[in-house]
Amino acid sequence: MMQTKPLTLGHSPDPDDAFMFYALAKDLIPTHGFRFEHTLQDIQTLNERATRGELDISAISIHAYAYVSDQYALLPSGASMGDGYGPMLVGNEKFTRDEIVTKKIAVPGTMTSAFLALQLWTGKPVAELDYVVVPFDEIFATVKSGKADIGLIIHEGQLTYENEGVVVSEDFGVWWGRENDGLPLPLGGNVIHKRFAPDVRKAISDVLEASIQYSLDHRKEAVDYALKYARDMGVELADKFVGMYVNHWTLDYGEKGRESIRRFLGRAFDAGLIPHRQELEFVS
Repeated sequence: MMQTKPLTLGHSPDPDDAFMFYALAKDLIPTHGFRFEHTLQDIQTLNERATRGELDISAISIHAYAYVSDQYALLPSGASMGDGYGPMLVGNEKFTRDEIVTKKIAVPGTMTSAFLALQLWTGKPVAELDYVVVPFDEIFATVKSGKADIGLIIHEGQLTYENEGVVVSEDFGVWWGRENDGLPLPLGGNVIHKRFAPDVRKAISDVLEASIQYSLDHRKEAVDYALKYARDMGVELADKFVGMYVNHWTLDYGEKGRESIRRFLGRAFDAGLIPHRQELEFVS
């Protein structure tokens, strides 16, 4: 009965997510009776929707998992990990950490992993930061117009910032790896609602993993499909961006990926930045 019902699948309109779900969107793999309805929204909106349990399956920020783990389980595939790179603080000039905590910062959403990394890096909770939330694709303009001194950039901004004439004060992926034995910075993951029985969750998880594997095996076609979601990126840059966020970590977090999430959310709890300590629950 459950398998004839369409499943809502939320993800962001970005080349890496489009690449991941290419096979599903184009009916290129068996779905074993499941039907997926794709909902494309920015990550902050998906995070907020997850707090209300609205979507069956969704991409969310790892930061947001701390607020939805009562309703959702993590899927073992679909991770976005910053392996030596990640969200960046950029501005018209370079600032030190001590200077940045006194500046106005444009951020892409308070439930993003980038925002949690900012709090961990500065050692400041939300109440002590001067920030303004703007859509992620308006952060460069917000900084250049002087409405903010610093921008916290995510997504393809990490590859295109030089074209914008800004300079990097910190790359949180580099910082996290330096502080955590080279572990990747956990940014995003896919979750499934716990209203589904464990065996159904596992069956759906297998289909989603197969979609990622198909794209990795048919890279050129999948990148060509993802290009329509690649704002201001040619095929070469889009392919590089996809490679950054769809790779071996995406097929399965592995023990290192899981450990990195435990540390990220554990340190956030210890610093009083999230409400309770997380026990990670993965579909298995």
